[in-house]
Formats: sequence, C-alpha cells, structure tokens
Amino acid sequence: MIGMRMRLSFRKTSLVDFPGKIAACLFFPGCNLRCPWCYNRGLVLGEEPALVPLGDVVRHLAKRRAVLGGVVLSGGEPLVYELGNLIRRIKDLGLSVKIDTNGMAPASLEAILQDRETQPDYIALDLKMAPRRYYGVLTGRGDPASALPASAALVRVSGIPHEFRTLAFPDGFVAPEDVAALSALVDDAPWYFRAFRPGNCLDPAWDAREPASAGDAEALARFARSLGKQGIASSEGGIP
Repeated sequence: MIGMRMRLSFRKTSLVDFPGKIAACLFFPGCNLRCPWCYNRGLVLGEEPALVPLGDVVRHLAKRRAVLGGVVLSGGEPLVYELGNLIRRIKDLGLSVKIDTNGMAPASLEAILQDRETQPDYIALDLKMAPRRYYGVLTGRGDPASALPASAALVRVSGIPHEFRTLAFPDGFVAPEDVAALSALVDDAPWYFRAFRPGNCLDPAWDAREPASAGDAEALARFARSLGKQGIASSEGGIP
C-alpha cells in the first residue's frame, strides 16, 4: 500500500499525456524492466533527487481539480505499487485516471480492473518488442513471455478506452518480426509508433546512438497496417 510520505516525480500540468484532458502526471520510482533506452534513468534507479511527497501531490490535486480533468499514473512502472486507495482518492476529487504500464504486472492490473471504484478511465500499454525477446534484452522479473499477453488481454476485454505504444529505432532493433508478434496482442484501439530519441538513457551507451526518424516509425506503422490492424499511427514523439 502506498503511504502519503512516499516520494515521486510530479508534473503539475500536461496537455498531451491524457487524450482530451488537461492532466497532472505522477511518475512512480522503480521499474520491473531495465530497458536500456529508457530516458527516466534517475527515476528507475532511485537516483532522482527532485521527488515530492505523495501527500503534497494529493493536496495539490485537490486545489486544482476545477482546472484539471485527469491524472496520469506513470513511471517507472506504477503497477509495482498497490494503487487502489490512491485511485479512489483521485476519483473522489472528480478526476479521471489514466494508467501507463509496461504490462509486466498483470495481477496488479487485474486487481484494479476488478473493482469498479479503482478502474482507470484510460490505459496506455507499452509493447516494446516480441515477448520472447524481453528476457534477453530487458531483463524483466517474472515471465514476460506470458505477462505481456496476459495484460494485453485484460486491456482488450476491459471495455476501457486504451492505446498501445511501440518505439521505433533507426537500426531495425525493433523489426517487422516484432510487430508481427505484437499484432496478436492488439485490437483496433490506437497503436502508436514513435521515434527513439537518445538522452539520459538508462544505459549511457544508448545516448550515443542515432535518433530514429519519422520514417522509421512510419515504416513499422505501415507494416502493422499490412497485417490488417486499423488503429495505426506514427508520431515523432518519444515514449519510454
């Protein structure tokens, strides 16, 4: 259970992180993956200095609830924490909740989906590469080969608005074969392909890599469309 003294990173206002809403963003420290390109290095490793007590964040949300439309729970990975009570508090303020997750904690996701009071109003699920590659590249805990499909299935049948997100790289690091494997996990909700941008990467060697282009993202999006997927888009934005 999360205590009000827990410290996290806090963005007071965002116009782009919650579709259709002005939102505040809460970034939880720690993660159950170690993606080498992740740009939240300090947050994932617990080295981020500018963290705010959760109690202060909740008080700010209460003051700003007339302006805000929602709250994004992101990370790191928020579902390594028990989020039920926090989601209830946010919803009691009249605010919607969006969850950004890497899909590696399906039991935690299922727990918040089963309780109507803790169901998020929007879910963004990262699909990083073919599930069979997660162990070798991302050194995740648990069983990524089954965890990611389990989370994707929960999202698909939830009835909650959702999107899928995949990062494109300039050297084919995420290849059409990955997209083909991931396509089995998605429905016709939006599936965004965005371009990798180096900077503050978890593995400093990745900071020396070339950024991906809009063309790299569009190439993967085009392949996904060729598989019959409907909600495909590419964007030059960056995602974890």
